[in-house]
Amino acid sequence: MLTIHVAEASPESAVLVEGARIAALGPYEELAAALPQALNSVRAGGTPIPARVRRWPGILTPGLLNPYGPELLEQAYHPDPREADELGTEPITGERARAVFRADPSRQGASARRGVQRLLAHGTVAVAGELRTRAAQDAVRRAGLAVGHRPPRLPGPASFSPRPLVLLPGLTVGGPARFAVFDVPGPSALVRLGASTCVATVVAGRLVYRRR
Repeated sequence: MLTIHVAEASPESAVLVEGARIAALGPYEELAAALPQALNSVRAGGTPIPARVRRWPGILTPGLLNPYGPELLEQAYHPDPREADELGTEPITGERARAVFRADPSRQGASARRGVQRLLAHGTVAVAGELRTRAAQDAVRRAGLAVGHRPPRLPGPASFSPRPLVLLPGLTVGGPARFAVFDVPGPSALVRLGASTCVATVVAGRLVYRRR
């Protein structure tokens, strides 16, 4: 499957994805014009490879690194939606979270998976910090999140939208198809409004989050 991802406010930064890798980068018009040639080059036995275009509002970026992996995935409990009446919908921290895990250690795995989903919904494609529990390690690995280096100075309290945001280095042809799209008019607005503006996150070429 070949897919072009293009965002309205950054059409010059479109991405052509083939499988889990980036096949081409550049203005949308150039990638779209080259798509028939790309299709011909990857045909197998005369069978055309499907292609599609995904259009998004806002800007397409390399995605974010969240430096608070342990704090968000191991030290916080992310309630199941069925627990909303009892525990609410926001992450629980401190002694309340520790009490939940002590009462039922098996809840760590489901909590870590829900925490990862929250990260993806904020355009996070990489985490940092030493993860010590198998539950958190497995959740990160299964989601395909990259693991990066923790900054020497953390940007403040643990958050899904830390300030300042940590944007990953630029995308490269042949590199992993790992990026995010934010519904903002430009980078300065992303800094101001934060990661909650995410509308799509792609990891290993898969659309792992899409705002409804």
